[in-house]
Amino acid sequence: MNSKRSFEPHLVIKEVALPAGSEWNPDSNGWSFLHFTRGVGYWLHPKGNHELATGSVLLFSQCAQGTIRASQVGEVILHCFRLQPERLMGLVTLSEQQFLQNAATVEHLALRVFPPEEPVASGFRTLCENSNGNPFSLRLRLLALFTQAFGQELPNQAPNVPALDAKSRLARLLSRTPVAELLDLSFGDLALELRCTPRHLSRIFHEVVGMSFRAKQTDVRLVRAQELLATTRCKVVEVALESGYQSLSLFNATFKKRFGVTPGKWREQVQNQKAGKANRGPLLALRT
Repeated sequence: MNSKRSFEPHLVIKEVALPAGSEWNPDSNGWSFLHFTRGVGYWLHPKGNHELATGSVLLFSQCAQGTIRASQVGEVILHCFRLQPERLMGLVTLSEQQFLQNAATVEHLALRVFPPEEPVASGFRTLCENSNGNPFSLRLRLLALFTQAFGQELPNQAPNVPALDAKSRLARLLSRTPVAELLDLSFGDLALELRCTPRHLSRIFHEVVGMSFRAKQTDVRLVRAQELLATTRCKVVEVALESGYQSLSLFNATFKKRFGVTPGKWREQVQNQKAGKANRGPLLALRT
């Protein structure tokens, strides 16, 4: 997590107008979905370029290094949205979150082009044409479109057969548990649930998740805190409590250690970023 990058809403459709011959580097966290609504453009990146006709969709992760260029013929109109898996804590499981984070670094998954005739592209076009409806319904449909793009590559639920060892039981539990529910789990209760010693649980949790139980809980708490700081007017002490911290001083110290600034300063930076974008006259027009 990087405090220097802008914190913006995800699962929100925006419209971008690129003048003929201009370039745009869509630098954002997570995954980006771009629909070429009008005009022809190009995706330029180190390993090759893609021509993107009207109706095409480009899906890429933050690891895909590239730039969008409008053709010299005329203006390009794009509709786009982005998705950050770590901000879907109450919806995705840990195994699904890990899949999406790992997929962001895999070449054939991190960058894909869907021609206009493919269902993913036509589905996004339909959503763009009807984006003024119920915002909650639209977010759900955008999420469904995103999962459709991955097809059968998303992990399936573990089969309902007896697990013989604690590591298998842990993997199954995490495949069925939304990430946000990790905040309600205690390490001791989890050891009892998996019928293993705390020492053994510590080892297998690190093997399955890639970090300690405490480190993962801290990650989840800090992502939740960022979301609350950026999207609500809750006081910092209220954000701390909602994120699972009973001590304001501990919350402030943990947040500053991770992001380099206090929660209050981070919120101020986000507000300044929003104000700067509202007042800036950029090369391209960006509107929701």
